[in-house]
Amino acid sequence: MANKLSVWVKVFSEILIAIIRCVIIEKKNYIYTLQKSFINNLPIPICSTHIVIKRFHMKQIVRFQLSFMMFLEFFIWGAWFVTLGRFLPVNLNATDAEIANVFSTQSWGAIIAPFIVGMIADRFFNAERMLALLHLVGAVLMYQMYRADEVSGFFIFVLVYMILYMPTLALVNSISFRQMKNPEKEFSYIRLFGTVGWIVAGLLISFLFKWDSSEAVEQGMLKNTFLMASIASLILGLFSFSLPKTPPVKLQDSEKTSFSSVIGLDAVKLFKDKNFLVFFISSVLICIPLAFYYQYTNLFLGEVGMEKVTGTMTIGQISEVGFLLLLPVFFKRFGFKKTIMVGMLAWAVRYALFAYGDAGSLVFMLLVGIALHGICYDFFFVSGQIFTDFKAGEKYKSSAQGLITLATYGVGQLIGFQVAGYVAGMYKDIKDTAGVSVFWQQVWIVPAIIAAVVMILFMVFFRDEKVEKVPAA
Repeated sequence: MANKLSVWVKVFSEILIAIIRCVIIEKKNYIYTLQKSFINNLPIPICSTHIVIKRFHMKQIVRFQLSFMMFLEFFIWGAWFVTLGRFLPVNLNATDAEIANVFSTQSWGAIIAPFIVGMIADRFFNAERMLALLHLVGAVLMYQMYRADEVSGFFIFVLVYMILYMPTLALVNSISFRQMKNPEKEFSYIRLFGTVGWIVAGLLISFLFKWDSSEAVEQGMLKNTFLMASIASLILGLFSFSLPKTPPVKLQDSEKTSFSSVIGLDAVKLFKDKNFLVFFISSVLICIPLAFYYQYTNLFLGEVGMEKVTGTMTIGQISEVGFLLLLPVFFKRFGFKKTIMVGMLAWAVRYALFAYGDAGSLVFMLLVGIALHGICYDFFFVSGQIFTDFKAGEKYKSSAQGLITLATYGVGQLIGFQVAGYVAGMYKDIKDTAGVSVFWQQVWIVPAIIAAVVMILFMVFFRDEKVEKVPAA
């Protein structure tokens, strides 16, 4: 029995060496042949006298690399960003204005990211090396955020971090697309691991480490989320060096990236289309209520008495996956305009549920509000990307998507974070006089009204039209 076990250990060790050699060292077809004398000693009959390992089916290895990369990319973001709104006032005694400024760093990162990717990374560096560098520096910055004891110092670190992190979202996509023969079918599988990474981060915080329990929050344990993100960022930084080489694409002089194309100004011509202009303005406006969700949901759920908040909020990401599968059916049956309107309506309903729900007998309202994230995100943002792609055509496709990204994650949420901070500060005295529940009711009513108004404006001014391209499930 011991001899058989030793043989199997030797077999698996030889196979592992072969896989490591082909993945990390050679990155090309590698054939490893076990000698006939060794084969004869195997504890099971094998017809062939040779075992041929052809790079462990390199396609599967690359798929694993891309999936693990995407998992860590969003694990890092979900590890600290979800609890940030609760961490800042408890650990750093941040005011509502300071909280808004910290969250706004995401928008500044989104605004600056196209320059880093379009003007630098795409021209001069391999994407996987740029990804490695940004995450290694990000690991150091995240560790400094873990050590920060005042909001002023914390703000500097998070601002630099977000300026470096936001470009990595485009880099992981670029690395993935360059390894795929059919991105429209293959990318969704890889991107799914990003959502899984975000979910796993939330579950670890709530159910394994329990850093977001009421007692742990009071003890300042939420700062450990930054340490966890720092370690994950370090791992991804090192792992990125093993990713498939993704060199800059050589362009003809006529195709050179320009300043206007990077920030999407080339697509401004699309504003001549009234429908696209209405959609663009609606995209900016709907991101104002969206910012309330990111900035205050975790803090709100904790203050009204819900436990395991971060883990519970992963219901939103699970919902996102489910509704993404339903989107093609809904899109095809009801069309673009109604799909977008349902997404906008979901934002208004969500905040109304938050305003009048509680952690007691009405907790189901809070849970439904969280679960609506799938409709809120997929039915508006994913449908919007499809509509933008349809309107732009081949000539302005990249510029148009860049313009919409700048409008939503950049300008729209930048305004939204500041509005959310202003609204919370405006009703701050109510928390001391009328209680926490009344305070949050007043806060959540504001984004609910904004979302409803945006939906009505979109319904009135957007002319229904058929979008030919239907999203694939």
